[in-house]
Amino acid sequence: MRRAESAIEPVLATLKDNVLYLKHNLNTRAIASLRGELGHVNADVDKLIEAMQKAIDESNAFIADMRP
Repeated sequence: MRRAESAIEPVLATLKDNVLYLKHNLNTRAIASLRGELGHVNADVDKLIEAMQKAIDESNAFIADMRP
């Protein structure tokens, strides 16, 4: 049992190293691919904000018309 327990630590250390390497490598690739999408996302957010503001303005005008 002790031999098996002592064999676990080196295996886990290697596994942790591999996971860390993969995380860094995948994060770098993901960030690089997301940079190209940032402009599209910003444009979509701007359109959404404009649409929301228009809806707010229209609802405020409707409420103002209902008041005496």
